Amino acid sequence: MRIGIFTNNYLPNPYGVTNSVESFRKKLESWNHQVFIFAPHYKNYQDENPNVFRYPALDISYKIKFPLAIPYSREMNEVLSKLEIDIIHSQHPNLLGTAAMKWAKKKNIPLVFTWHTLYDQYVHFVPLIPAKWMAKYIIKKAVNYANKCDFVITPTESVKKIIQNWGVANKNIEAVSSGVDEENFANPERISIRKKYNIGDDETLLFSVCRLTKEKNTEFLFAAAIEALKTNGKTKFLVVSEGDLRDKLEALMKKENLSGRIIFAGIIARPEMKNYFAAGDIFIYASKSETQGMIITEALYAGLPVVAVNATGIRDLVENNISGFLVAENKKEFSSAVNKLIQDKSLRERLGQTGARIAREKYTDEICARKMLKIYQKLLEKNDSSKKIF
Repeated sequence: MRIGIFTNNYLPNPYGVTNSVESFRKKLESWNHQVFIFAPHYKNYQDENPNVFRYPALDISYKIKFPLAIPYSREMNEVLSKLEIDIIHSQHPNLLGTAAMKWAKKKNIPLVFTWHTLYDQYVHFVPLIPAKWMAKYIIKKAVNYANKCDFVITPTESVKKIIQNWGVANKNIEAVSSGVDEENFANPERISIRKKYNIGDDETLLFSVCRLTKEKNTEFLFAAAIEALKTNGKTKFLVVSEGDLRDKLEALMKKENLSGRIIFAGIIARPEMKNYFAAGDIFIYASKSETQGMIITEALYAGLPVVAVNATGIRDLVENNISGFLVAENKKEFSSAVNKLIQDKSLRERLGQTGARIAREKYTDEICARKMLKIYQKLLEKNDSSKKIF
Protein backbone atom coordinates (compact mmCIF):
# COMPACT_ATOMS: atom_id res chain seq x y z
CA MET A 1 0.00 0.00 0.00
CA ARG A 2 1.16 3.55 -0.78
CA ILE A 3 0.06 6.08 1.83
CA GLY A 4 0.39 9.86 1.62
CA ILE A 5 0.37 11.68 4.97
CA PHE A 6 -0.16 15.46 4.97
CA THR A 7 0.77 17.19 8.22
CA ASN A 8 1.31 20.79 9.34
CA ASN A 9 3.46 19.59 12.22
CA TYR A 10 6.46 17.36 11.66
CA LEU A 11 10.11 16.84 12.50
CA PRO A 12 12.09 18.37 14.03
CA ASN A 13 9.17 19.71 16.11
CA PRO A 14 8.78 17.33 19.07
CA TYR A 15 5.03 17.71 19.58
CA GLY A 16 2.20 15.18 19.66
CA VAL A 17 1.19 15.15 15.99
CA THR A 18 4.80 14.59 14.95
CA ASN A 19 5.12 11.64 17.31
CA SER A 20 1.82 10.19 16.13
CA VAL A 21 2.82 10.42 12.46
CA GLU A 22 6.20 8.86 13.17
CA SER A 23 4.72 6.03 15.21
CA PHE A 24 2.38 4.99 12.40
CA ARG A 25 4.95 5.63 9.65
CA LYS A 26 7.65 3.47 11.18
CA LYS A 27 5.34 0.56 11.88
CA LEU A 28 3.64 0.65 8.48
CA GLU A 29 7.00 0.78 6.72
CA SER A 30 8.19 -2.20 8.77
CA TRP A 31 5.34 -4.12 7.12
CA ASN A 32 6.60 -3.07 3.67
CA HIS A 33 4.04 -0.35 3.01
CA GLN A 34 5.28 2.90 1.47
CA VAL A 35 4.60 6.10 3.41
CA PHE A 36 5.12 9.54 1.87
CA ILE A 37 5.14 12.52 4.23
CA PHE A 38 4.14 16.02 3.07
CA ALA A 39 5.08 18.65 5.65
CA PRO A 40 6.18 22.29 5.98
CA HIS A 41 9.75 23.30 5.24
CA TYR A 42 11.75 23.70 8.44
CA LYS A 43 14.66 26.08 8.24
CA ASN A 44 18.12 24.49 8.65
CA TYR A 45 16.70 20.97 8.98
CA GLN A 46 17.69 18.17 6.62
CA ASP A 47 15.49 15.10 6.24
CA GLU A 48 17.18 11.71 6.20
CA ASN A 49 14.04 10.05 4.87
CA PRO A 50 13.83 10.41 1.06
CA ASN A 51 10.05 10.02 1.21
CA VAL A 52 9.55 13.31 3.06
CA PHE A 53 8.52 16.21 0.82
CA ARG A 54 8.43 19.77 2.09
CA TYR A 55 6.01 22.53 1.15
CA PRO A 56 7.28 26.11 1.47
CA ALA A 57 6.52 27.66 4.85
CA LEU A 58 6.58 30.90 6.80
CA ASP A 59 9.09 30.70 9.63
CA ILE A 60 6.91 31.69 12.60
CA SER A 61 8.05 31.89 16.22
CA TYR A 62 5.09 33.18 18.22
CA LYS A 63 5.11 31.56 21.69
CA ILE A 64 6.59 28.41 20.08
CA LYS A 65 8.52 27.77 16.87
CA PHE A 66 6.01 26.49 14.34
CA PRO A 67 6.50 26.93 10.58
CA LEU A 68 3.23 27.66 8.77
CA ALA A 69 2.92 25.69 5.55
CA ILE A 70 1.93 27.38 2.31
CA PRO A 71 -0.33 24.75 0.67
CA TYR A 72 0.48 25.84 -2.88
CA SER A 73 3.70 24.76 -4.54
CA ARG A 74 4.57 24.12 -8.18
CA GLU A 75 7.31 21.73 -7.07
CA MET A 76 4.94 19.72 -4.86
CA ASN A 77 2.34 19.67 -7.64
CA GLU A 78 4.89 18.04 -9.93
CA VAL A 79 5.87 15.52 -7.26
CA LEU A 80 2.28 14.57 -6.48
CA SER A 81 1.28 14.40 -10.14
CA LYS A 82 3.88 11.70 -10.73
CA LEU A 83 3.57 9.89 -7.41
CA GLU A 84 1.38 6.79 -7.15
CA ILE A 85 -0.63 6.93 -3.93
CA ASP A 86 -3.46 4.64 -2.85
CA ILE A 87 -4.80 6.62 0.10
CA ILE A 88 -4.25 10.04 1.67
CA HIS A 89 -4.28 10.66 5.42
CA SER A 90 -4.64 14.29 6.51
CA GLN A 91 -3.65 15.33 10.02
CA HIS A 92 -5.30 18.78 9.91
CA PRO A 93 -8.35 20.50 8.38
CA ASN A 94 -6.40 23.56 7.21
CA LEU A 95 -3.18 24.50 5.38
CA LEU A 96 -1.80 21.15 4.16
CA GLY A 97 -5.18 19.63 4.96
CA THR A 98 -6.58 21.58 2.00
CA ALA A 99 -3.81 20.20 -0.21
CA ALA A 100 -4.61 16.68 1.03
CA MET A 101 -8.28 17.04 0.07
CA LYS A 102 -7.41 18.53 -3.32
CA TRP A 103 -5.10 15.64 -4.21
CA ALA A 104 -7.44 12.96 -2.90
CA LYS A 105 -10.11 14.32 -5.29
CA LYS A 106 -7.67 14.62 -8.18
CA LYS A 107 -6.44 11.06 -7.78
CA ASN A 108 -9.90 9.72 -6.90
CA ILE A 109 -8.59 7.99 -3.77
CA PRO A 110 -9.90 7.84 -0.18
CA LEU A 111 -9.18 10.65 2.28
CA VAL A 112 -8.75 9.90 5.98
CA PHE A 113 -8.65 12.72 8.55
CA THR A 114 -7.38 12.49 12.12
CA TRP A 115 -8.92 15.07 14.46
CA HIS A 116 -5.90 15.62 16.69
CA THR A 117 -6.77 18.87 18.43
CA LEU A 118 -9.44 20.53 20.55
CA TYR A 119 -9.06 23.66 18.48
CA ASP A 120 -10.92 25.95 20.88
CA GLN A 121 -8.10 25.41 23.40
CA TYR A 122 -5.43 26.72 21.00
CA VAL A 123 -6.88 29.99 19.72
CA HIS A 124 -4.51 32.01 21.94
CA PHE A 125 -1.80 31.20 19.38
CA VAL A 126 -3.64 33.44 16.90
CA PRO A 127 -2.84 37.08 17.73
CA LEU A 128 -5.19 40.07 17.35
CA ILE A 129 -8.37 38.03 16.65
CA PRO A 130 -10.92 37.59 19.51
CA ALA A 131 -10.59 34.07 20.96
CA LYS A 132 -14.33 33.32 21.04
CA TRP A 133 -14.79 34.25 17.38
CA MET A 134 -11.69 32.34 16.32
CA ALA A 135 -12.76 29.19 18.20
CA LYS A 136 -16.17 29.21 16.56
CA TYR A 137 -14.66 29.73 13.10
CA ILE A 138 -12.02 27.01 13.30
CA ILE A 139 -14.37 24.41 14.80
CA LYS A 140 -16.93 25.06 12.05
CA LYS A 141 -14.21 24.72 9.42
CA ALA A 142 -12.93 21.46 10.95
CA VAL A 143 -16.46 20.03 11.15
CA ASN A 144 -17.10 20.82 7.47
CA TYR A 145 -13.78 19.23 6.56
CA ALA A 146 -14.48 16.08 8.56
CA ASN A 147 -17.88 15.66 6.96
CA LYS A 148 -16.30 15.68 3.49
CA CYS A 149 -13.72 12.98 4.29
CA ASP A 150 -14.12 9.26 3.67
CA PHE A 151 -13.15 8.41 7.24
CA VAL A 152 -12.52 10.32 10.48
CA ILE A 153 -10.13 9.14 13.19
CA THR A 154 -10.22 10.41 16.75
CA PRO A 155 -7.45 9.46 19.17
CA THR A 156 -9.96 8.56 21.93
CA GLU A 157 -13.67 7.82 22.38
CA SER A 158 -14.32 10.95 24.44
CA VAL A 159 -13.09 13.14 21.57
CA LYS A 160 -15.35 11.25 19.17
CA LYS A 161 -18.34 12.29 21.28
CA ILE A 162 -17.19 15.91 21.45
CA ILE A 163 -16.79 16.38 17.71
CA GLN A 164 -20.11 14.64 17.04
CA ASN A 165 -21.72 17.16 19.39
CA TRP A 166 -19.95 19.92 17.44
CA GLY A 167 -21.63 18.71 14.25
CA VAL A 168 -19.54 15.92 12.73
CA ALA A 169 -22.16 13.73 11.05
CA ASN A 170 -19.74 11.46 9.16
CA LYS A 171 -20.84 7.87 9.83
CA ASN A 172 -17.34 6.55 9.19
CA ILE A 173 -15.66 7.52 12.42
CA GLU A 174 -13.54 5.47 14.80
CA ALA A 175 -11.21 6.03 17.75
CA VAL A 176 -7.66 4.83 17.09
CA SER A 177 -4.97 5.86 19.55
CA SER A 178 -1.41 6.66 18.51
CA GLY A 179 0.80 3.86 19.74
CA VAL A 180 3.92 3.87 21.86
CA ASP A 181 6.99 3.26 19.71
CA GLU A 182 8.32 0.23 21.57
CA GLU A 183 11.69 0.43 19.85
CA ASN A 184 12.19 3.92 21.31
CA PHE A 185 11.50 2.58 24.81
CA ALA A 186 13.72 -0.50 24.71
CA ASN A 187 16.36 -0.85 27.45
CA PRO A 188 15.89 2.44 29.32
CA GLU A 189 18.64 3.60 31.69
CA ARG A 190 17.57 5.29 34.94
CA ILE A 191 20.76 6.12 36.80
CA SER A 192 22.52 8.45 34.34
CA ILE A 193 19.66 11.00 34.25
CA ARG A 194 19.33 11.04 38.02
CA LYS A 195 23.08 11.60 38.35
CA LYS A 196 23.00 14.32 35.71
CA TYR A 197 20.48 16.34 37.71
CA ASN A 198 21.78 15.42 41.16
CA ILE A 199 18.76 13.36 42.21
CA GLY A 200 19.57 11.06 45.11
CA ASP A 201 18.61 7.41 45.39
CA ASP A 202 16.43 8.30 48.38
CA GLU A 203 14.62 11.11 46.55
CA THR A 204 11.28 10.79 44.76
CA LEU A 205 11.20 12.38 41.32
CA LEU A 206 8.03 13.93 39.95
CA PHE A 207 8.25 14.00 36.17
CA SER A 208 6.32 15.69 33.37
CA VAL A 209 6.68 16.24 29.64
CA CYS A 210 4.59 19.32 29.03
CA ARG A 211 4.86 22.29 26.69
CA LEU A 212 5.13 25.33 28.94
CA THR A 213 2.17 27.17 27.45
CA LYS A 214 -1.31 28.22 28.49
CA GLU A 215 -3.28 25.42 26.83
CA LYS A 216 -1.27 22.79 28.74
CA ASN A 217 -2.39 24.28 32.08
CA THR A 218 1.21 24.45 33.27
CA GLU A 219 0.71 27.20 35.84
CA PHE A 220 -1.75 25.00 37.70
CA LEU A 221 0.60 22.01 37.36
CA PHE A 222 3.49 23.92 38.90
CA ALA A 223 1.33 25.32 41.70
CA ALA A 224 0.23 21.80 42.65
CA ALA A 225 3.77 20.43 42.31
CA ILE A 226 5.11 23.17 44.59
CA GLU A 227 2.61 22.17 47.28
CA ALA A 228 3.82 18.56 47.06
CA LEU A 229 7.47 19.64 47.19
CA LYS A 230 6.86 21.75 50.29
CA THR A 231 5.22 18.79 52.04
CA ASN A 232 7.92 16.29 51.05
CA GLY A 233 11.52 17.36 51.54
CA LYS A 234 13.14 14.53 49.60
CA THR A 235 11.24 15.20 46.40
CA LYS A 236 12.19 16.95 43.17
CA PHE A 237 10.30 17.86 40.00
CA LEU A 238 11.80 17.46 36.52
CA VAL A 239 9.98 18.87 33.51
CA VAL A 240 10.89 18.34 29.85
CA SER A 241 9.94 20.87 27.15
CA GLU A 242 9.91 24.60 26.50
CA GLY A 243 7.34 27.35 26.06
CA ASP A 244 6.58 31.01 26.52
CA LEU A 245 5.72 30.54 30.23
CA ARG A 246 9.15 29.24 31.21
CA ASP A 247 10.47 32.59 32.52
CA LYS A 248 7.34 33.08 34.60
CA LEU A 249 7.58 29.56 36.05
CA GLU A 250 11.27 29.96 36.86
CA ALA A 251 10.47 33.21 38.68
CA LEU A 252 7.80 31.36 40.68
CA MET A 253 10.32 28.66 41.58
CA LYS A 254 12.74 31.28 42.94
CA LYS A 255 9.97 33.05 44.82
CA GLU A 256 9.07 29.79 46.55
CA ASN A 257 12.75 29.10 47.39
CA LEU A 258 12.76 25.85 45.40
CA SER A 259 15.86 26.44 43.28
CA GLY A 260 17.47 23.10 42.60
CA ARG A 261 14.31 21.13 43.33
CA ILE A 262 12.41 22.12 40.17
CA ILE A 263 14.50 21.21 37.13
CA PHE A 264 13.87 22.52 33.60
CA ALA A 265 15.47 20.07 31.18
CA GLY A 266 14.36 21.83 27.97
CA ILE A 267 13.61 19.86 24.82
CA ILE A 268 15.12 16.36 24.79
CA ALA A 269 15.78 14.25 21.69
CA ARG A 270 13.38 11.33 21.28
CA PRO A 271 16.05 8.58 21.59
CA GLU A 272 16.92 9.83 25.08
CA MET A 273 13.36 10.31 26.33
CA LYS A 274 13.07 6.71 27.54
CA ASN A 275 15.85 7.41 30.06
CA TYR A 276 14.00 10.45 31.42
CA PHE A 277 10.86 8.39 31.93
CA ALA A 278 12.94 5.71 33.62
CA ALA A 279 14.46 8.32 35.96
CA GLY A 280 11.03 9.41 37.17
CA ASP A 281 8.87 7.92 39.93
CA ILE A 282 5.52 9.68 39.38
CA PHE A 283 4.20 11.31 36.21
CA ILE A 284 2.11 14.45 36.73
CA TYR A 285 -0.02 16.20 34.10
CA ALA A 286 -2.65 18.93 34.18
CA SER A 287 -3.55 19.61 30.54
CA LYS A 288 -7.25 19.87 29.71
CA SER A 289 -6.73 20.27 25.96
CA GLU A 290 -5.71 16.74 24.97
CA THR A 291 -7.45 14.52 22.46
CA GLN A 292 -5.24 11.67 23.61
CA GLY A 293 -1.98 12.75 25.13
CA MET A 294 0.54 10.29 23.72
CA ILE A 295 2.81 11.30 26.56
CA ILE A 296 0.38 9.62 28.97
CA THR A 297 0.53 6.27 27.19
CA GLU A 298 4.33 6.57 27.15
CA ALA A 299 4.35 7.26 30.89
CA LEU A 300 2.15 4.22 31.50
CA TYR A 301 4.34 2.09 29.25
CA ALA A 302 7.39 3.23 31.23
CA GLY A 303 5.75 2.02 34.43
CA LEU A 304 5.01 5.40 36.01
CA PRO A 305 1.81 5.93 38.00
CA VAL A 306 0.02 9.02 36.66
CA VAL A 307 -1.63 11.87 38.51
CA ALA A 308 -3.63 13.97 36.05
CA VAL A 309 -6.54 16.36 35.83
CA ASN A 310 -9.65 14.40 34.87
CA ALA A 311 -10.08 15.80 31.36
CA THR A 312 -11.01 14.77 27.83
CA GLY A 313 -8.60 12.28 26.28
CA ILE A 314 -6.72 11.68 29.52
CA ARG A 315 -9.66 9.93 31.19
CA ASP A 316 -9.70 7.41 28.32
CA LEU A 317 -6.15 6.35 29.18
CA VAL A 318 -5.64 6.61 32.93
CA GLU A 319 -7.79 4.21 34.96
CA ASN A 320 -8.51 5.87 38.28
CA ASN A 321 -7.06 4.01 41.28
CA ILE A 322 -5.74 1.36 38.89
CA SER A 323 -2.95 3.00 36.87
CA GLY A 324 -2.99 6.37 38.62
CA PHE A 325 -5.28 9.06 39.96
CA LEU A 326 -7.66 11.30 38.02
CA VAL A 327 -8.48 14.42 40.02
CA ALA A 328 -10.37 17.67 39.71
CA GLU A 329 -8.56 20.86 38.74
CA ASN A 330 -8.06 21.65 42.40
CA LYS A 331 -4.59 22.33 43.76
CA LYS A 332 -5.25 20.67 47.12
CA GLU A 333 -6.78 17.54 45.57
CA PHE A 334 -4.01 17.22 42.98
CA SER A 335 -1.16 17.65 45.47
CA SER A 336 -2.90 15.27 47.91
CA ALA A 337 -2.91 12.52 45.23
CA VAL A 338 0.77 13.19 44.52
CA ASN A 339 1.58 13.08 48.24
CA LYS A 340 -0.17 9.74 48.58
CA LEU A 341 2.11 8.22 45.94
CA ILE A 342 5.24 9.87 47.31
CA GLN A 343 4.59 8.47 50.77
CA ASP A 344 3.53 4.97 49.69
CA LYS A 345 6.20 3.33 47.52
CA SER A 346 4.36 0.00 47.30
CA LEU A 347 1.23 1.79 46.00
CA ARG A 348 3.08 3.68 43.29
CA GLU A 349 4.90 0.49 42.24
CA ARG A 350 1.61 -1.41 42.03
CA LEU A 351 -0.12 1.30 39.99
CA GLY A 352 2.95 1.66 37.77
CA GLN A 353 3.11 -2.06 37.05
CA THR A 354 -0.60 -2.17 36.23
CA GLY A 355 -0.27 0.83 33.89
CA ALA A 356 2.66 -0.79 32.10
CA ARG A 357 0.62 -3.95 31.53
CA ILE A 358 -2.38 -1.98 30.21
CA ALA A 359 -0.16 0.03 27.85
CA ARG A 360 1.30 -3.16 26.41
CA GLU A 361 -2.17 -4.62 25.92
CA LYS A 362 -3.79 -1.56 24.32
CA TYR A 363 -1.37 1.13 23.25
CA THR A 364 1.70 -0.22 21.48
CA ASP A 365 2.58 1.01 18.00
CA GLU A 366 1.84 -2.43 16.53
CA ILE A 367 -1.65 -2.71 18.05
CA CYS A 368 -2.63 0.82 17.01
CA ALA A 369 -1.09 0.61 13.52
CA ARG A 370 -2.96 -2.64 12.81
CA LYS A 371 -6.24 -0.88 13.61
CA MET A 372 -5.33 1.94 11.24
CA LEU A 373 -4.26 -0.47 8.51
CA LYS A 374 -7.63 -2.27 8.66
CA ILE A 375 -9.39 1.06 8.09
CA TYR A 376 -7.16 1.80 5.10
CA GLN A 377 -7.80 -1.65 3.63
CA LYS A 378 -11.59 -1.35 3.99
CA LEU A 379 -11.57 2.04 2.29
CA LEU A 380 -9.44 0.77 -0.59
CA GLU A 381 -11.72 -2.24 -1.10
CA LYS A 382 -14.75 0.06 -1.16
CA ASN A 383 -13.00 2.48 -3.51
CA ASP A 384 -12.00 -0.31 -5.91
CA SER A 385 -15.59 -1.59 -5.97
CA SER A 386 -17.00 1.85 -6.77
CA LYS A 387 -14.50 2.27 -9.61
CA LYS A 388 -15.59 -1.09 -11.11
CA ILE A 389 -19.28 -0.15 -10.89
CA PHE A 390 -18.90 3.30 -12.39
